[in-house]
Order: sequence, then structure tokens, then C-alpha cells
Amino acid sequence: MKKSILLTAAILFSFRVCADTIQVATFKYYGPIPVTKPYMTDSVNIENKAFDMKSMLDVPMSLEMADEGRETAVLPECREDAIHLISFGVENSTYAKPVISISGLADYRLYVDGSRQSAGELKLEPATHSIVIKYLTNAESSDSLKISISDERNRVSLCDGSSRIFSLDCNTQGSSCGGVSISPSGRYIAVVHTMTSASGKESSYTEILEASSGRIVRRTDERVSWMPSSDAYYFTRPDIGGRNLICTDIATQQEKVLAENLPEGYFYISPTEDCLFFTLTQEGPEEGEVHQILVPDDRQPGWRDRRYIARYDLKTRVMQPLTYGWHDAMLMDLSDDGGSMLFMTDTYKLTERPTQRFSLYVMNLETLAVDSIVNEDGFITNASFSPDGKQVLIIGSPECLNGVGNTLDEGMIPNQFDYQMYVMDIADRSVTPLTRDFAPSVESAEWSRYDGRIYFYASDKDCINMFRANPADGRIERLPNREEYIKGIALARTSPTLVYYGQSLSNLYRAYSMDTKKLRQTVLYDFTQDGFGDVCMGEGGAYEFLSSRGDSINCFYVLPPRFNPEEKYPLIVHYYGGCNPSTRYCKGSYSPQWYAAQGYVFLVINPSGASGFGQEFASRHVNTAGEGVAEDIIEAVQRFCQDHPFVNDSRIGCFSASYGGFMTQLLLTETDMFATGISHAGISSHTSYWGEGYWGYSYSETSMADSYPWNRKDLYVDRSTIYNADKIHTPLLFLHGSADTNVPIGESIQMFTALKLLGQETAFVVVDGENHGISEYGKKRQWLRTISAWFSKYLKDDDTWWNDLYPHKNL
Repeated sequence: MKKSILLTAAILFSFRVCADTIQVATFKYYGPIPVTKPYMTDSVNIENKAFDMKSMLDVPMSLEMADEGRETAVLPECREDAIHLISFGVENSTYAKPVISISGLADYRLYVDGSRQSAGELKLEPATHSIVIKYLTNAESSDSLKISISDERNRVSLCDGSSRIFSLDCNTQGSSCGGVSISPSGRYIAVVHTMTSASGKESSYTEILEASSGRIVRRTDERVSWMPSSDAYYFTRPDIGGRNLICTDIATQQEKVLAENLPEGYFYISPTEDCLFFTLTQEGPEEGEVHQILVPDDRQPGWRDRRYIARYDLKTRVMQPLTYGWHDAMLMDLSDDGGSMLFMTDTYKLTERPTQRFSLYVMNLETLAVDSIVNEDGFITNASFSPDGKQVLIIGSPECLNGVGNTLDEGMIPNQFDYQMYVMDIADRSVTPLTRDFAPSVESAEWSRYDGRIYFYASDKDCINMFRANPADGRIERLPNREEYIKGIALARTSPTLVYYGQSLSNLYRAYSMDTKKLRQTVLYDFTQDGFGDVCMGEGGAYEFLSSRGDSINCFYVLPPRFNPEEKYPLIVHYYGGCNPSTRYCKGSYSPQWYAAQGYVFLVINPSGASGFGQEFASRHVNTAGEGVAEDIIEAVQRFCQDHPFVNDSRIGCFSASYGGFMTQLLLTETDMFATGISHAGISSHTSYWGEGYWGYSYSETSMADSYPWNRKDLYVDRSTIYNADKIHTPLLFLHGSADTNVPIGESIQMFTALKLLGQETAFVVVDGENHGISEYGKKRQWLRTISAWFSKYLKDDDTWWNDLYPHKNL
């Protein structure tokens, strides 16, 4: 229900000057709603109770009607059997336990945010809350009303109805964009809407829009894809024998079954629309409860399974395997004429970096003859055909294709996650490094069939922006995207139309269409308006400074909503410190708006080592184990506090996850400037992570390139926080999923144990059954509460929330 309630300015002012009690003098009133005694088929109900008119208060009723009431200070007189609703709103940026007192009503029910409560102590998480009182009158009623709210720490205020703050519900519930796509002609656009309910249930639907008018021509619960060459979409529908492939013509809305009883597996439809290309899986040999591990990756579920490619002819209904063998085969692309297939295989060579190598092939689909165009390159990640099928667009790190895109001095090792684009001519194998001198790191790219240019989005410092490259002359230009965090793009084949979606620091997802000739844009859908239009967002800003090492360090920050520059605010610092930058977004696991709404200034720092700032800057992630990175973060915090006097520099917290969790621990070994820190799934020993994590040794090919525990003790031991635990004197919370396969939970266990034995203030919270990220709805909300409660304890000197979540146990 809508949570904004009108109240008078006088009441708001009186709260600010009173110590700890709010008298609610005005409210919204809706009613009367007449109720009638039901026909008595029996004298008692199934519980042997006689009818009582008070039971009408428990009959389900929409409380949203309260929002339609009129503002008043006095209850209207009513001497009939009727239900009435009165409502008002309160707001708190810190967890609060106010006491609400209601007098003057004979029979009533109290609801807080739609849930039934009893008068007395309430437990209010940081949010704007709706208070609704439903009461009953009769012929003898003479009701008056007095409502007071006592809060000894002045954490609760009445809200004025103009907006509400960004709450936990805002961060975990509501609608979002699940993707955008466009038909080959550009005439129709599909926008996927995803929803998460208050119970955590997820659902989605797709709206098909007419591009020229924005008119909705179809809404479907199916997750649809466009046919390659026609304005029709397809999807699969379960059937008794398997899956049926259904094609729907947009103009006629007629469905056609293209294939029946399809096997499980991902497939592409050929550009000629006459066959399907499947990626199928052959299950590997099973082992018993006592079994041999063949290679380090053999610990991963499904690693022994192998993928192969097969072609299904829609006319003959014959499935033809196209690849066969011991190694995985991965379909990359199909040429526009349907005559060639681009695919990749992988091999392992554990004794050399990189341990996993990829080979790229072009198959003639008529003869099945294969041409190898890239052989055992460990640094390529993706590939696709040019429109004419004569070239291949390759995405990979600066070390791929014999380092043709590498700009670093000899002896320097590139960041393996700093992705670049290359164009290879299939005939002579010549390679053009398109983004060799381009600082942003490429996320995804698509070669336009309309104008021959390559459209892509890339990590560009703390944003993800859109660009296009002309492969003829190498010129790259940035497109005028309207969001700071681009999530996906799609191109029409025969018209100058692009669709994209993204979000920014101060708004949720929006979907757009863009004319790539005139660069004019149209908003297709603004997801912020789906229940977020009245949410007061904190203002965000950029902060950069020249470090003592001569680097321009990129940061951004978000201020609390209704910010007052004369006040002093605690500061929360976030970073990653690993191979990728921290980017701007509104809603997510580390939402700046969620923490800003709780009265913190939220600062995000991108220290050296992050991609998206150029190859030299990104290469500093390699073989440093946080050295230099920690100094960048510390200096950034000091400089930010000096330049922003509204920050309380004695109340600074820091937190992050994974490699960022390691950075939290490392920072606390190097400085006492932080009042507290939080490490989620953090690495405490580079050696144990290297050997035990599913991807420990392979990720270390980037972070510790050509360095191993036996030849670089200075990195694996000296730079591991477990060997420096005695230098930590700051309260530190450890969070970890018990099923984490990336950074095993032992990384937190051993560091927590060390701090306990050292007598340092610490806590350890385990999220059962969760992996490296916390994804299950209820557990994620509790995880977010835990983070906020810990910060409240040490940055606001308020342990109320923490003690409610984790009461003291005498063990």
C-alpha cells in the first residue's frame, strides 16, 4: 500500500522541539463503512462461539482505502454499526523501537505497513511506515482519539507525505527490467518485466511494443526471442514428449508449431530459419561415494559433463551431431547466409599459465570441413561473425592473439579482465586491435547489419557506457546513453534502431530506443514509476583527486536524503580492490541508496588495479596482493573527509566482498582510521584460497600471474591477513555463505578464530546454504539487516538492532 500520509507542518515542528514523545494531532480518516450482522444459520460457529459484532474488525478489507481519506483532527460522530479507517505515517532512518499508545477507541485493530500489530512497542526497520487503525462503532459509541508515540532516542518522526525513504523493501521488492530486444526490421520491441513480491515470489511477463508509437500490441507470460529474419517471436512450451517450439506472427497474432518434442538444451535458430543449432550435454562418468579427483576442477559439479553441437533440420526433423569428442564444444555464432558456424573448444595445460586454452574454428555447414583460426589462446572470451562472414570480432584480454593489443612495457602483466576488441580477417588471419588505445573495458559487443559498425558497452571508470566503433578506420565514439549503468543492448538488422536498458545512482531501470543515425532517444518504460515515484533518493556526485603516487583516483558518493550540510554524518566506504571497477547503480546488494537512507554518506572508491581506466592502471592488480590498493583507499578516505566537513571522521566504516572482503581485512591491518569493518566472503590466506576455492588457482592466474606459494612467499604469506591478524584492533564482522565454492568459508573461520584468540572485538554470521553471493530472498534480507545493524552499532553507537537480531547468549 502507499505509505505517504499528510500531516500538518505544526505537528512536524512540535516533534522537533519535544524530547521523545509525538502527539498525533492530525490524520487521514476514511469512512464510515456500514457493516451488518450476517444471517445466523446457527447460533454458534464451528468453534462453538456466539456471534460478536467485534468480529467484523477481522473481516479482510483493503487498507489502501485509508489513503483516500480526508485530513482531519477530530473523529466524526457515528452511532451506527460501521468500520472506520484512520491513518498517518512515521519515518526512521535508524532501527527504532517506539511505543505507540492509542486511547479513546473501544474496539480497534492496529496495522503497521499492512501487518497486524498490538499497541505498545513496535520494531521499525529504517523506512517510511504506514500506520492504519481500523475501528468499529455502534449505536452507543462515543469515541474520542488520542495517539502518542514515545521514542526515547528521537529516532522516529512524523512524515509530511511528499515522499518516503529508500527502504529494505525498495531494495529487494518491486519491478525491474529483465531485458530488451528488437525485431529484425526494428518495427517491434520486447521489454521484459520482472517482479519480486513481498513474499519473495518472482514472476515476469513480456510486453511487445510497436516501435513507432510505443503502443503495446501483445503481453505474454512467455520469455520470447525474435526470429532471425522475420517480425515474429518464438518460445518453447512444455509438452508430454518434451518441448514444442512455437512461433507467433506479430501482425496476425497466429501461433505456429515449428517443432515438437525438442530435447533439453540451449539452441539458436539459423539465420535462414530452417534449422536449429543445439548445444547438448553428454553426462560424464559417475563415481561412488569414495572417488578419485582427476584434476582440481573435477571437484565442481558437472565438470565431467561435455557439451557438443548438433543441428536439427525443421523440415526433416533429423538431428545431426556437428562436433564429437572429449573436449567441450561451444557455439559462438552463425554466418548470416547460414553456411558457416563459429565455435570454440577448450583444453587444459595445468603446468603453464594460462591453464585453460581456447581454440576457435569456422565450420562449413555444407561439407562440415573445419578451419582453425585461433589455436590454444587462453585469453579470448567471445567471438562473432562480421555481417559478410569474412571477419570475426573477438573479445579478449590484452594478452590474447599474441599480445597484439598489449600496450604495457616489457615485464608488466596485463589485467586479464581488462577486455579489448579485435577484428580478424579469416582469409589471411590478420588482426586489428580496435581498442588497443581505448581505456574502457569491453563488456559486450554486436556488429550492426545495418551500418556495419560495432556497437558495444564497456566499463568506463565508474560507469558502464555505450560506444560504437567503425572497423574501417578504427574510430570509436561514445553514444549519449542516459543511464550510468548499461545492462544490455540490442540492434535491429534492417533499420537504424538500437534498444538498451540500464539504471543510475538515483533511479531504477529504464528501457530506451535510439535512432542510431540521429541519436534521438525515446523512453520505452521507466521502472522507477512502478511504486518508486514517491521514493526520495539521495543525491549522488563524483569525487576525484590526484593521489600522492600521481594517479587520478575515481570515486563517487551518495548523500542521505534531505541532506543538511550543517550536520555531521557517519561515513560508509565501499570498494572492490580487485580486477573490476565498482560501478554506479541504484538497486542491488550494495545499493548506495539503501545506506544513504539510513543517514550515512556512502563513498565508493575505485583504487588502482581496476579495469576501465586503461591497461597500465588495470595491470596494478597483478602481483600486488593489495599493496598500493590499500594506500589508495586510505588516502581517498582521508582526502574525502578533508574536502567534506559534513563527514564525521571518527565514525567511518568499511566493507566489501570476495577480494573486497580481503581488502577490508588488509585495510584494518594498516590503519586504525575506521571505526569498524565488514568482510563478506573475504580471502584471509592467499595460499588456502589458491588451493581450495573452485576458481582459486585460475583466478590467481590474473591476480598472481606466474606467482605461486612456493616461489612468492612475499605475496602468498606476507600479504595474507591471517599472518597479520595481530595488527587488527578494529571491530570486524565476518559474513559468509556456508556453501561458498569460490571463497570457501574456512577463509572467514580461520581469521575469526585468530581475532577471538587475540581478544579482539569480532563477530561471525553464517548464511546457511548460500554460495558466494546471497541470493535466496529471505536470507538476503536478513544478510542486509545484519550489515546495517553492525554499522548502526559502531557508527551510531546504537546496538538495538544488532541485539534484536543476535541476542546475547551465555555460552
